[in-house]
Amino acid sequence: MQLLPGEPPAHVTRRVLRVRDGVWLPADDTLAAEEPLEIRLLWEDAGVPEPLRKSIAITMRTPGDDFELAIGFLRGEGVIASREDFVDVSYCLDEDVVAQQQTFNVVTVTLRPGLTFDLARLERNFYTTSSCGICGKAALDALEIQGSAPLASGPQVSAAILRGLPARLRQSQALFGQTGGLHAAGLFSHSGQLLGLREDVGRHNALDKLIGAQLIAGQTALTNRVLLLSGRASFELLQKALTAQIPLVAAVGAPSSLAAQLAESFNITLLGFTRAEGFNVYTGAERINL
Repeated sequence: MQLLPGEPPAHVTRRVLRVRDGVWLPADDTLAAEEPLEIRLLWEDAGVPEPLRKSIAITMRTPGDDFELAIGFLRGEGVIASREDFVDVSYCLDEDVVAQQQTFNVVTVTLRPGLTFDLARLERNFYTTSSCGICGKAALDALEIQGSAPLASGPQVSAAILRGLPARLRQSQALFGQTGGLHAAGLFSHSGQLLGLREDVGRHNALDKLIGAQLIAGQTALTNRVLLLSGRASFELLQKALTAQIPLVAAVGAPSSLAAQLAESFNITLLGFTRAEGFNVYTGAERINL
């Protein structure tokens, strides 16, 4: 978790009362911080003399890695596909934002000149929340309309390595160790090496941060990687994995039915209830080497 000078803290301390054996014990508890982050786009449009600026999303997140969160979000929404598609990411210094002391809660991403994207679809954002009311088939069809295609076969990963991933992820969750209240997304090699880890109060934010960090580093397609989710596997998280071309997704918790449908439709190996003693394979068993 990286914070810049002046950014809101990633965790806060609160005085609490703990009940132990019928006794009240005053103590200090560390809580994961939660703050809103607004993501804005700045881009040029043909025939328009001034750059266009628009707020496209507000998400609740744990402060830190905000630029990566914004880039990962835009990658998942199909606005950008590579490092060359954006020229700058910065905190907003507009007078109204500064006056409200919200500088570190507003991020502006400047797109490269000539980049085209579907602003209307982005504004609708109709299938990215589980409460949208869109049926499963419509959600999967929307992915196909975006140009998503089934992933190629391989690589194979040892079951023994997969069983060890949750412990490796947990050992590296420094902020979770302080707060106990964060989701994590970890990116591993097929040999079990931890390549990246991001934490956030929002499971979607954690994954956006992780994918954003890879994209900023120039890693566009993550076709030889394993994604581990600290909680359940939802449709939204599988959609983000598909966009980043991650072929194997393991979750500590359960997958949703629509997540399993997405994984089956786009050739993603999906594991649930991943533990030291084993896991469930919902799709793509051919990538598991027993």
